[in-house]
Amino acid sequence: MATPQQTRRPDALTLEVVELIGEVVARYYEDYEEAAAGHALTGAQARLLSLLTLEPLPMRKLAVKLKCEPSNVTGIVDRLESRGLVERRPDPADRRVKVAAATDEGRRVARGLRESLRFAREPLAGLSKEERLVLRGLLARMLHTDTAE
Repeated sequence: MATPQQTRRPDALTLEVVELIGEVVARYYEDYEEAAAGHALTGAQARLLSLLTLEPLPMRKLAVKLKCEPSNVTGIVDRLESRGLVERRPDPADRRVKVAAATDEGRRVARGLRESLRFAREPLAGLSKEERLVLRGLLARMLHTDTAE
């Protein structure tokens, strides 16, 4: 049975905010793809490399995080490995499993990718530190709100 919150139509302000969020996301992805291309990477390669700068991960976990098939991840890792940006290592917890890990060069390229994002330099840089703190808090709150209530 639907709750009143589920059946209530969003108000005009909520719809406008949703539209603005969509535009921000689209602009971010455009900028991200352009920055990736500037480093001779596809968007998927850049996202995978960025994930691996945080920690080495097995293919299955990478596939879940990237929302794609493990076979696609294998191809992406192969291409990054051929460029010396990623390497495969035995998983310390289970030596039968291989994890992908960013190399020093991969971490350098990922850092350059992040630094070349215009999105961070232009619209966000136009906000004061206090405004960015408020925005960060609101976005974090939105992501951690339990929608099942």
